[in-house]
Amino acid sequence: MYALIKTGGKQYKVAAGEKIKVEQIAADVGQEIVIDQVLAVGSGADLKVGTPLVAGATVKATVVAHGRHDKVRIFKMRRRKHYQKRQGHRQNFTELEISTVNG
Repeated sequence: MYALIKTGGKQYKVAAGEKIKVEQIAADVGQEIVIDQVLAVGSGADLKVGTPLVAGATVKATVVAHGRHDKVRIFKMRRRKHYQKRQGHRQNFTELEISTVNG
């Protein structure tokens, strides 16, 4: 059984036992969280799509770790104007292990 969930402004296809990296969630490592924004639930050829959410469907996950992604380097330049700007960004993430998909 799999589900399409929405968290952090993004959508993820998850199944039980998978590990995913999502936008940072305010939860401690080892804590179990319940994601109730489930857009679709399916198993095999059967698919239940919500409008916009599936009623009563939940996904339980355990927080495995918090971390930061690799640095993304930003370089801006205007030719012939002596303008160069360097900047970097590292996005925080939370790694989740999906335990169950209900719905």
